[in-house]
Amino acid sequence: MSTYFPSSKTIEPKWYLVDASDEILGRLAARVAGLLRGKAHPHFTPFLDTGEHVVVINAAKIRVTGQKLEQKQYHHFTGFPGGLKTATLRERMAKHPEEVLRDAIEGMLPKSRLGKHLGMKLKVYRDASHPHEAQQPEPVRLTKSRPGPPSGVRAAASKA
Repeated sequence: MSTYFPSSKTIEPKWYLVDASDEILGRLAARVAGLLRGKAHPHFTPFLDTGEHVVVINAAKIRVTGQKLEQKQYHHFTGFPGGLKTATLRERMAKHPEEVLRDAIEGMLPKSRLGKHLGMKLKVYRDASHPHEAQQPEPVRLTKSRPGPPSGVRAAASKA
């Protein structure tokens, strides 16, 4: 019996819609990167594109924890002498929040031609409007609220 390899002809990619409102940046980026790679599918193959198309809306409403807004810095070099440009996360979120989310997600994809191809299947938008209604993206919630006992149960347990 030979090993089964999926082909692009047999895989029908879906479109997913992810709302980034009040989601934590890194956790959301990791889950979206998993969707783009297709890691949840039984036919996942590390060197093939078996993933989905993902549309992320409300990138301006993303959250970060701790002091990252002031302490996290992004650097890029213009190519000219003395051309190192630095910006904090707060500055980048004010100008281009969709680029912050895109950089976080693409940083979790492979650094190869496959990763560049997967990055093209990611669409990130600042607010709730997007031009992909014709593809009928399926809404999906990637992060879930933290499990735990209700607040009354926790208080009663600490008194005992």
